Amino acid sequence: MASLELMKITGYTDEEFQNKFSGNPYAFMINPESIKIQKSIEYNDQQAPATSSASQKYKSTPSNKLSFEMVIDCTGVVDAKRVDMAKEITALETIIYTYNGKIHRPNFVKVQWGQNITFNGVLDSIDVSYTLFKPDGSPLRAKLSLSFSQYISPKTVTMTDAPQSPDLTHIVNVSEGMSLPQLCLQTWDDDSLYIQVATYNNLNKFRNLNGVNKLIFPPINPSSQ
Repeated sequence: MASLELMKITGYTDEEFQNKFSGNPYAFMINPESIKIQKSIEYNDQQAPATSSASQKYKSTPSNKLSFEMVIDCTGVVDAKRVDMAKEITALETIIYTYNGKIHRPNFVKVQWGQNITFNGVLDSIDVSYTLFKPDGSPLRAKLSLSFSQYISPKTVTMTDAPQSPDLTHIVNVSEGMSLPQLCLQTWDDDSLYIQVATYNNLNKFRNLNGVNKLIFPPINPSSQ
């Protein structure tokens, strides 16, 4: 019988999720009953002249959201070694919420459940409700609502958000038989910018690129052409 995979949260001190925060990841005592992943698209409503309704023009794709509820049970029934509620809450908050002076912000976090669910993000909110108490008032059980936003580093956003944008620099491999206008069309979906690329690379030809292996496609503002 396969062992139970517990959800865990690992802290990271860099936005590329390479350097782990000191200490162990926080392992859940009880896995969530459900998780919610929210994806959305934002539009600007634009109404053309002489029309009765607005059309939606794409604006942006916000980061994905992950939310779920978890239970911390310190009665000793779930885990006889984990019976200190304050210690559990502190361990979790240190990873996901507490300000980290070394990086001047809370940690980046990776939420993992088995091999199928991995979410790199940052904490949006944490709500704690205590639901069971000892006679002296100290809490024995807590339900936590957690919400995270996906985090993608600015470097990765630049690479993935606009791979064909003329305002970014590209290094393009030249295939045999390709002309410069064809490469501009392939890279920027605009074959009219070949003169600027030829000038930047000191080319005196653009139809026959034999002997040329790579070209630099510099940032160009098509509206100024």
